[in-house]
Amino acid sequence: MQYDEFIGQVQNRAHLASSGEAVSAVRATLETLAQRLAGGAPENLAAQLPQEIGIHLLGPTAGAGERLSLDDFLALVSLQEGVDLPQSVHHARVVLEVLGEAVSPGEMEKVRAQLPEEYNRLFEAGSTGEMTG
Repeated sequence: MQYDEFIGQVQNRAHLASSGEAVSAVRATLETLAQRLAGGAPENLAAQLPQEIGIHLLGPTAGAGERLSLDDFLALVSLQEGVDLPQSVHHARVVLEVLGEAVSPGEMEKVRAQLPEEYNRLFEAGSTGEMTG
């Protein structure tokens, strides 16, 4: 998936007004995900993405394996994106949905294997923005 397609999919599915808002959602979600993942997982994920997207997985906290509950993860995404929590939850879910389509299924399985079970809700709900359970 190319950069413009990735950002366009996020913008469309999250009903964002501009590509800049989509970029902000992608950056906040991927930087926080990279902080949560351990070891080389962020780099492996970034290698399957356009460079302009993958760069958000390669920051100074990437691979830290920081233990974040789902609530803490979502609060960080909200803070970094600069939008309220319900909006950032929806945006993060859309970003992860598009991410899952952009990388190999095996890579996403490795990512999900590192995350606690409570994160499954973030991946399974689709881009409707509804969180069940």
